[in-house]
Amino acid sequence: MCRNIKTLHNFEPPATAEEIHASSLQFVRKLSGSTRPSKANQEAFDRAVEKVTEAARELIHSLVTTAPPRNRDVEAAKARERSATRFAAT
Repeated sequence: MCRNIKTLHNFEPPATAEEIHASSLQFVRKLSGSTRPSKANQEAFDRAVEKVTEAARELIHSLVTTAPPRNRDVEAAKARERSATRFAAT
């Protein structure tokens, strides 16, 4: 599950609220061991996602760097290249 969590800091354009929420959801799913909580646990699960989203948003907006922002398209192309190399038929 967690391999879907992407780095969100220092990108141009900046991370959206939806991206931060999606990463938080994946994190809570990993911690809880459940992709879909039971009805009895739904409220606690949703509350945890909200709190993690809030903390992640605060963290991302508070981080400071001197590095130039990374380009999402360039980073995606690099990831595809690494994946193609890693999973190439031998």
